[in-house]
Amino acid sequence: MSKRHSAKYKIDRRLGVNLWGRAKSPLNKREYGPGQHGQRRKKPSDYGVQLMAKQKLKGYYGNISEKQFRKYYAEAVRRKGDTSENLIGILERRLDAVLYRMKFVPTVFASRQVVNHGHVRVNGKRVNIASYMIKEGDVVSIRDKSKDMALIVEASTSSERDVPDYLEVDAKELKGTFIRTPKLADVPYPVQMEPNLVVEFYSR
Repeated sequence: MSKRHSAKYKIDRRLGVNLWGRAKSPLNKREYGPGQHGQRRKKPSDYGVQLMAKQKLKGYYGNISEKQFRKYYAEAVRRKGDTSENLIGILERRLDAVLYRMKFVPTVFASRQVVNHGHVRVNGKRVNIASYMIKEGDVVSIRDKSKDMALIVEASTSSERDVPDYLEVDAKELKGTFIRTPKLADVPYPVQMEPNLVVEFYSR
């Protein structure tokens, strides 16, 4: 797993979007890419557009490795129904994504760290794998001893994001239930995600 905590805003600038919709993003001041050639305008090819869609989706979920992302795509293809919708459903079931959506952490990178350090329970049992797949009806909670962590208190009381309706959250108890697997339209992305282009990228 790559450690990208300090580099998350580089991802924003490289992709040219405020990927997480955060007020601190440097893209709010500089709408061009990093480096000396960052201000050059380039018209991307079809391949470039598909690649950008993949990088946006991968980056949003904490810069998932290519190997893992390809595995999620293969799983999405294997399942019945629309592959692009399946892919979103799989990504939203990751424990770090669920924790972020429940507003128990400020960023998906912080979510991964909180999970890895053993601060999270799933159905009362400690889970320290960020990619753990949450099932419908699973209860995710913060360990009692970790509820006073500044990071968690700040995130849970922040008005920066809303909790989507496919989750049921008790903000006081820092506990939430994963009600259903969402569709693309249900997920509150701050930028437009195009999983259909990701499917095209991998099926070339």
